[in-house]
Amino acid sequence: MPRLEDFLGPLDEGVWEVSVPKESVTESPGPEWKKSDLNVPSPGTIASFRKGRFHVHETETEWKVHLDRYDPEEHPIMHLLDDAPLLLMIGDTFVTLISGMKRDETADTKKILETQNREWHLQVLAGIFLALIGLDIALDPLAAFSGIIGFIIPVIIIILGLAVLFGKADLQGKEPFIEGKIFRGLVIIAAGVCSFHIPPELWVLVLTLILSIWMFASAILLLKRVRKGRKAVPEGFVSRLVIGVLSLVIVVLAYLMPVSVIGIFIIIMGALIILIGIVLLVNGLRLRGIMKEAEAVEE
Repeated sequence: MPRLEDFLGPLDEGVWEVSVPKESVTESPGPEWKKSDLNVPSPGTIASFRKGRFHVHETETEWKVHLDRYDPEEHPIMHLLDDAPLLLMIGDTFVTLISGMKRDETADTKKILETQNREWHLQVLAGIFLALIGLDIALDPLAAFSGIIGFIIPVIIIILGLAVLFGKADLQGKEPFIEGKIFRGLVIIAAGVCSFHIPPELWVLVLTLILSIWMFASAILLLKRVRKGRKAVPEGFVSRLVIGVLSLVIVVLAYLMPVSVIGIFIIIMGALIILIGIVLLVNGLRLRGIMKEAEAVEE
């Protein structure tokens, strides 16, 4: 059977994405394709692989391949600025979560019942818990921000330092995440302890500076391509134009009202957590319904 690479010619001719039915190629990409765990969320994606600038999303029935402008291994910053601007990631995350609430009529009911017989309880409880947390964050974003910078971030830094200090910390049971280095670990732990005492005003300054640089650079790159016409933006002329303009607006607002901008992003984070909770709740109740239907058929 032909390989996946045999169908990718149109990508070099300006086509944004090629969809290849799984029955048309070998079972999976070859060993030169590396599995990617960090991606802009995409509806229906069950796995993702990269080979240089080629990026493939695996769905239940096909391989969807597009060509990134920058290889994330060789040019991670440019990839983040142009291929994965912040507003695109936020928007696609919302779209992916909402699409996850749609009923999948092709699901294998027997497989679901065998592997998830009691999981619906956990999904419902986790969904309610996350929705309540997200609601609390969205209703009081400044308090949530204080908790994040005053406790959560320092604790994460200290845990990272401990992982470095005491050896290898596995990531999903695969390759070693960080090699143990005593000096580096102690420095990271010290940074975590010191971060407990960083004033909120400095955190706001640092975060708005990072957001502003990221979004301003993304806006410039996107709008420069938009100026060249639709052929220069095969991934979506209108969407990239809107993202570029909104990014510039947010940069201006970050300069004029930094605390308000941070509050808006905290509210967005809360909304995402609420939506994740709703997805888990809906999927848990859906699973319960499937189980009830199966039990009725058996009776």
